[in-house]
Amino acid sequence: MKTESLVRILAGTFVLLGLALAHWVNAWWLLLPTFVAVNLIQSAFTGFCPPTLLLRALGWVDANGIIHFGGVPKN
Repeated sequence: MKTESLVRILAGTFVLLGLALAHWVNAWWLLLPTFVAVNLIQSAFTGFCPPTLLLRALGWVDANGIIHFGGVPKN
């Protein structure tokens, strides 16, 4: 899986989670999808994306941007 795909999956999950929590718990949960949207917009301009930084710090992303959960295989 490429990092771009994982970021889209995470963003969509957090947007849906925030909407569900806003509906059933409290309207303040709408701040979660707002934060996700702002983060997606700024990452398009700056290239700074916290999930990909975390995956790279864990050593799970190879040079082609492919995620290897548990670490990049040593060849």
